[in-house]
Amino acid sequence: MPTTSEPKLISGNANRKLGNNIARRLSMHRGISVDLVDARVERFNDGEIFVEVYENVRGEDMFVLQPTSNPANDNLMELLIITDALRRSSAGRITAVIPYFGYARQDRRMKARTPISAKLVANMMVEAGIERVLTMDLHATQIQGFFDIPVDNLYASPVFALDIKHHFKGAMDDIMVVSPDVGGVARARELAKRIDAPLSIVDKRREKAGEVAEMTVIGDVKGKKCIIVDDLVDTAGTLCKAAEHLMEAGAEEVHAYISHGVLSGPAVERVTASKLKSLVITDSIQAPAPVEACANIRIVPMAPLFAQAIINTWNGTSVSSLFDNKTLIPLYEGLYHT
Repeated sequence: MPTTSEPKLISGNANRKLGNNIARRLSMHRGISVDLVDARVERFNDGEIFVEVYENVRGEDMFVLQPTSNPANDNLMELLIITDALRRSSAGRITAVIPYFGYARQDRRMKARTPISAKLVANMMVEAGIERVLTMDLHATQIQGFFDIPVDNLYASPVFALDIKHHFKGAMDDIMVVSPDVGGVARARELAKRIDAPLSIVDKRREKAGEVAEMTVIGDVKGKKCIIVDDLVDTAGTLCKAAEHLMEAGAEEVHAYISHGVLSGPAVERVTASKLKSLVITDSIQAPAPVEACANIRIVPMAPLFAQAIINTWNGTSVSSLFDNKTLIPLYEGLYHT
């Protein structure tokens, strides 16, 4: 049970926009004004990070919002240093709210003499004083086991299901959910089950990391509105190639629903010129101007989901209840009418 009257939210610089939106949602839920804790997170001229918290946090239940997105190392260090500042200020409990967990792709050793960086990052967070982690759509769910503290892994798929039912109302019989690779079948199947749609797979073979040599569409996608589902999109090369293969296989149109829009390098240009009719991402990573300006990229807000998860964590109620569409409908009723 909470020892303080309200949860307190502090944000690093990685996604302050999401932090402000979560604070606004917390204000709506709690019926009082909830603001981000007043603090400064700055850098010295040599890039060294400095944090100063201006409010009293002694005994408070603190939630630190900081995705470890690009620049991953700087944002990770901000999270660790904010945590240290709170721990040394006698905060009651420190929960790291990490909408996008960087280094998650390095969750195992693929070759000899390589690191398991996701485990190293988990150790660093625990040593810094983080007592709980709240994240979303980990690249590999076993990363939860890398921590010796509780980890709540939220899912974007219930929100995506609401979005799909809203935007494809009247055409749900034509929807086909597509996994972009064999490894993502479980994620795609889960969304397909939520919207009662069939499932297809794009099987890809790589010659080397980052390059796809061959793709094969498994399943009949002729005349279907295909929805590719994945946890992250980085340079978008594989995603755009998958969309092209689906159109060649007879798909009517191709959309993509991706939890984390990393969108580095030539990604935006590729998406703009691709066969994708739309790419839907969440705001787990703060979108730069080119992403926001792209005509076929749309951003779904995660503030309602994270705000409710923070409240449930703070008052000791179920976080897994947020996996249920029925629970999320009231949170997103201003956005979706299914």
